[in-house]
Amino acid sequence: MGMIVTLGTEKGGSGKSTNAINLAVYLAHEGVDVTLLDADPQATSAQFIERRNELKILPKVHCSQRHGDVSATARDLAQRYQVVIIDAGGRDSRELRTAIAVSNLLLTPIRASQADLETLPHVNNMILAARDLNKGLAAFALLSMAPSNPVIKEVSLAKELIAQFDQLQLAGTIIRDRKVYRDALAAGKGVVEMSNTQARAEIQLLGQEFFDLA
Repeated sequence: MGMIVTLGTEKGGSGKSTNAINLAVYLAHEGVDVTLLDADPQATSAQFIERRNELKILPKVHCSQRHGDVSATARDLAQRYQVVIIDAGGRDSRELRTAIAVSNLLLTPIRASQADLETLPHVNNMILAARDLNKGLAAFALLSMAPSNPVIKEVSLAKELIAQFDQLQLAGTIIRDRKVYRDALAAGKGVVEMSNTQARAEIQLLGQEFFDLA
């Protein structure tokens, strides 16, 4: 049975699809048999994969789309792939709740902003409810689209706030707000396939933090 990973948040614009896509491309380059499951009506991940396939960029990354209850689809894909990455949308939804019900790992990307941080109590409660049925669920808040200037205090304040929630841990990796993420998305590429060494290192570190690639 493969690993099921959900990227989902209660608020859009936090880099959820970008991180899902980049993790999938990174894992594909590491020789992992990975697939994306796009459960977001905006279909950002599915459109990216379609663009990537049209350009015949290798390695190929597979993608499926499913809305509503995605649990059976995710389990089926996990029988055939080593890793299933679910792009579950930037809102509380049936897709997000059924995804985390069968996931091994939830990554909830949040920006270091007041609006994003205010969603954490609800996310924390949603994880608590999911764990009633899915005892093995690991859940991490991922600081995403963080200021590229490390002296800005938003990141340290976000870390202090996340520490208050008992169902969430803070990922060690921070994804910064870099133009190359948007450029790569438009080009059908992951940032590991671009020339920006900082963004490439961020995704590599994120992959190494959560996946056993030995």
